[in-house]
Amino acid sequence: MTTSTSVEKTPPTGKAEREALLVVEGLQRYFPVTRGIILQKQTGAVKAVDGIDFSIRPGETLGVVGESGCGKSTTGRLVTRLDEPTGGTIRFEGADITHITRAKMRPLRRDVQMIFQDPFSSLNPRQTVGTIIASPFAIQKIKTEGGTKKAVQELMDRVGLNPEHYNRYPHEFSGGQRQRIGIARALALRPKLIVCDEPVSALDVSIQAQIVNLLEDLQDDFELAYLFIAHDLSVIRHISDRVAVMYLGKIVEIAERDELYNHARHPYTHALLSAVPEPDPDSLASRERIRLTGDVPSPLNPPSGCRFRTRCWKAQEICAEQEPPLLQIGAPGHQAACHFPEERDVI
Repeated sequence: MTTSTSVEKTPPTGKAEREALLVVEGLQRYFPVTRGIILQKQTGAVKAVDGIDFSIRPGETLGVVGESGCGKSTTGRLVTRLDEPTGGTIRFEGADITHITRAKMRPLRRDVQMIFQDPFSSLNPRQTVGTIIASPFAIQKIKTEGGTKKAVQELMDRVGLNPEHYNRYPHEFSGGQRQRIGIARALALRPKLIVCDEPVSALDVSIQAQIVNLLEDLQDDFELAYLFIAHDLSVIRHISDRVAVMYLGKIVEIAERDELYNHARHPYTHALLSAVPEPDPDSLASRERIRLTGDVPSPLNPPSGCRFRTRCWKAQEICAEQEPPLLQIGAPGHQAACHFPEERDVI
């Protein structure tokens, strides 16, 4: 992704001292595996998310990165309560929303919104753009000054769409424009937290930077907090204040952005960073490329102890016997779950 025309964001002054907007503790999501048509006997469970902890402060972006199947998107759906957690707690502005009913969650939709990965499948093809963006106003029964149409056209203009295209349908827009429609819909109720579930992965590289820069501008204007889910570490580095690395349902490392990219400690993080494209050929030649062998184990039957040990070049006997806890190592706020953490120059 090319972002040379934009300056990387700097966390707002005093952000560390601000009270957390979202706090997640021990979050779990197990999908039962059953056998039999009538009795439906449970024979196991897919541990998509298996006990993770993190927090997000107002105006902050927490990036979540990892391979496909690590539980990133499931985490986003749990936070927005589009899915029911199996265990753990989710607190938003101090209130426990872990298992509240859909009716009680509806007022909170004003504060917690989501931008989906596929900008086409997340839009109703039978509705006009104006109707799609106006849907949050209708669901929440909110009347806006000057009328809904005016509010929608202002949103369209703010996200870079032509307000005159109010009556057009999603198929008449490009992929990047469709994602802008989804962003306008999420922004309609002026939320405090937006979960961005790989919002640029389905877009052309030339469009990705535009969408990321738009999200940053909106964050500054409306003091938004983002849970930004992606598999592209270049995108994550550009937009995030802090970064959490997930592997097989667990957070294996979490730290401030620059701390993690410059002083990664977990072997899995090292492997991910070594695969980031490097525009400088000299730098690329001097950097060790870490190639992981084997496939990601099944979340239905994860390895004992450290889940990464089956692909880790540093694994020893203790890694199979004891699961490493997520402990602080190095700078304040830098946590890694590894029995043998190390710092190495990967970028």
